[in-house]
Amino acid sequence: MAQPLRFRRAPGRWSADRVRSQLERPLDDNLGATASDPWFVLPSGYEARRFDMDDGSSALFCWTDSDDDPPDGADGGPVGYWIGNTETPSELWRTDKYGFDEVPYPVSRWAQRELLAGLHDDEPWLAAYPHVSWFFLPVFCSKDGAETTRAFFRDHAAGFPDATREEGTGFVEETLRPGTLDDYRELMAGKLGTSASLDLVRMSAAISEFTAARILTEAGYEVTPEIEVTTGHSLDYRATDPDTGDASLVEVTRPQPVSGRSASDPVAAVRDTAETKTSGQLEAHGGGVTLFVDCTSFPADDWAAVREARPEVRHRPAVVLRARPSGHVEGYRKGSVPLDLSAAIDWV
Repeated sequence: MAQPLRFRRAPGRWSADRVRSQLERPLDDNLGATASDPWFVLPSGYEARRFDMDDGSSALFCWTDSDDDPPDGADGGPVGYWIGNTETPSELWRTDKYGFDEVPYPVSRWAQRELLAGLHDDEPWLAAYPHVSWFFLPVFCSKDGAETTRAFFRDHAAGFPDATREEGTGFVEETLRPGTLDDYRELMAGKLGTSASLDLVRMSAAISEFTAARILTEAGYEVTPEIEVTTGHSLDYRATDPDTGDASLVEVTRPQPVSGRSASDPVAAVRDTAETKTSGQLEAHGGGVTLFVDCTSFPADDWAAVREARPEVRHRPAVVLRARPSGHVEGYRKGSVPLDLSAAIDWV
């Protein structure tokens, strides 16, 4: 699977002639490329070209004679920055890659304005969701995952059953609005994937991690994702009480509805999915990790059956829950959950 969109940094002196001969011409020969001026004002001291390919892909390249704020470990001086979801010209193959937060801020801000404008040209409806657009920009504009990640929100309501794209995307928009996960943008956006194949199971599971962050934040906890533990695994979150400093580990799993799996009924689906987690990465931790079993993919009737039966999930403590696009979450507990989630979950 390809990685989320990143910059390539090409040290050396660039000029319009060099850009034309070493970038534009190879792109035009291979894909058919139209070079043009950028849409937005450039950072001071930079020049740039925009490349739009006949296959719908695009790229940006900007350059300067003096990189006054280079990424950590890089030297200043003349340099060019490339970003795009098309093939990389051979002149840039051996360049280092950097995330949006690692390149000079004016370069990152300019490039993101260009990319967001292009995204909203392609998907005008996403303009109503600025936080979703910005947060997932590294995958919405990735080389292989652009179509699948956009389709996940556009055609599959971000994994919510019986919901419109506006309702599903609106839930994620409100989840991202407080900025809780902004510092982990590349990591968390990448969980949605950059595959050319649409994998609704994996993508829905990724959204469950955002749902968990929303629940923990609304309950008053500070969240840190991807916590490495001594077994060599990484668990989804550490939730810290800002008043006491007490911390708990949280792992999230998302059962699929009966129609999409071999389980005979929704209660069995919950038990089976949780068992996969508890016999793997949670086994060595005993009760030291709270398991969130997110049943958001279940239609209302399936969730009603789970809520009525309240099945064991072979791990304690655990929270079995279901979120709706409105933000309402209901669930039940198994074992002594060390987190007070009453402000975020309606217990049933």
